[in-house]
Amino acid sequence: MKIQTISTQGNGEWNEDSLICNDIIQLYGVIDGATSLEPYRGMGGETGGYLAAQLIAKTITNMSQDNVGQELSLPIMLLEANKQLRSEMLQAGVDVTRKEQLWSACALLVRVYDTYVEFAHAGDSMLIALYEDGTIRLVTRDQLEVVDRPTRQLWAEGAASGLTSRDVLWQLVMPQIHAGRALMNTSKGYSVLNGEPELADHMEYGRINRAQLTSLLLFSDGLIDPQREHSYEEDLSQIILKVKTMGLNNYIQWLIELEETDPECLQFPRVKKSDDKTAILLEF
Repeated sequence: MKIQTISTQGNGEWNEDSLICNDIIQLYGVIDGATSLEPYRGMGGETGGYLAAQLIAKTITNMSQDNVGQELSLPIMLLEANKQLRSEMLQAGVDVTRKEQLWSACALLVRVYDTYVEFAHAGDSMLIALYEDGTIRLVTRDQLEVVDRPTRQLWAEGAASGLTSRDVLWQLVMPQIHAGRALMNTSKGYSVLNGEPELADHMEYGRINRAQLTSLLLFSDGLIDPQREHSYEEDLSQIILKVKTMGLNNYIQWLIELEETDPECLQFPRVKKSDDKTAILLEF
């Protein structure tokens, strides 16, 4: 199996993504942290999103290094990381009853076996499979699209009305973002690691067989092409083809250069000029 990995910081102060790569037990993961709406800073100035992503990756990596951890299911690993995140927030004085204070992270874990692949998933860190006949399969669902789409639409409406500053547009969509965060780990929203025990009821997991499987791409949402030229599902599917054609590093560089052409996010509606970008490409 051939493996490529990358984690590149966007225009934020911290890279709030992290990755997991354990070749011994073939366990791989992409974690995408999200800063709390009520700002928090660690002892070194770290954001809550950074702390969440690092803690989750460290917890899962540590669990996978001993014999007991190697036998744990992927959902159990995510739940344990979620429990540790809650404990860390409590120690930091975070009011875990208020969603706007919670550090959070989307997460995708994959473990490869001889004849099948297991996965566990929360949020919008995505898994796409490519097969020998060219078939592309979206294994996971972007659960945050239900709240991200209205935010992008409102942003686009603001830009169309004459707003030309990303800071002003950010203030316009802030109530929508707050409304979206209120839906974390609910049946009306999406699953996410944020310390809430309700994660257990809303995360997804399963397995696919490896028959005819040639590639798997794990990635955070920073890899999504902001041009959004087709249906959302087709745009997601195109990512693995572009990565296979261009190479992972070249695709990331192309994406960054595209984002730089629209620094105020007016042409391609999005809340950040350039999001953190983390991906793992597995080729069989």
